[in-house]
Amino acid sequence: MQDLGISILFKGTNFLRLLQGLWVTIEISLISVGLSVPLGVLFGMFMTLKNPAAKAVSWLYLNFIRIMPQLVLLFLVYFGVTRTFGVNLSAWTSAIIVFTIWGTAEMGDLVRGALISIPGHQYESAAALGMTRLQTYRYIIIPETLRRLLPPAINLVTRMIKTTSLVVLIGIVEVLKVGQQIVDANRFEYPTAALWIYAVIFLLYFLVCWPISIAAGKLEQKWRQ
Repeated sequence: MQDLGISILFKGTNFLRLLQGLWVTIEISLISVGLSVPLGVLFGMFMTLKNPAAKAVSWLYLNFIRIMPQLVLLFLVYFGVTRTFGVNLSAWTSAIIVFTIWGTAEMGDLVRGALISIPGHQYESAAALGMTRLQTYRYIIIPETLRRLLPPAINLVTRMIKTTSLVVLIGIVEVLKVGQQIVDANRFEYPTAALWIYAVIFLLYFLVCWPISIAAGKLEQKWRQ
C-alpha cells in the first residue's frame, strides 16, 4: 500500500515539534492579550472623553491601526525601527509590540462601544438613589459594561491567536514555521507530507480557538436571557 505521507507525523519528534511551535503561538497571543486588555480598557475610557484633542488622537490611532495591515506593522517595527534607530529588537519582542498595539486599539474600541451603550438614565437613577459616582460605576456601570464587552473581547482573543501566524515572516519558529521545516526536510521521502502537516496545523488551531468561540457564544446567549 502506498504511503500517503501521514507517517511523517510519527517520524522522530515531528509531532512534538509541532506542539512546541503551537506553544510559541499561544505564548505570543497570551502575552499580547494580557497587555492589550488593560491598555485597551484605558484607551476605551480615553476615547469617551469629550475633549477635542482626545477625540483627534483616538481617531488617528484607531484608524491608523485598522488601515495598516498587521504584516506591514511587523515589518515596520522589526526591520524599520531596528535599522533606522539602531534599537536591538528581537523578532519575538517585535511581535509582542505589534500585537499589543493592534489589540489595544481593537479592545479600546470595544470598551468605548460598551461604555456609550449604557443608557444615560442609569446614571440618573443611581444619582436619584443617592449613590456616589464610585458606587454607580462599581454596582451598575462596570457590571453592565462587562456584560456587553466580554463576548466580543473573547472573539478578539481568537482573532489574535490566528493572526499570530504572520510572525513566521519575521523568522519566529512557531507552529507554521515548524510545519514548513518538516515539509522541506522530507520533500523527497514524503512528497505528500504537506497535506498532513498543514491539516494537523489546522486541527491544532481549531482545538485552541473553537472552545474560546464556544465560550463567547454561551456567554452571549446567557446574558441575553
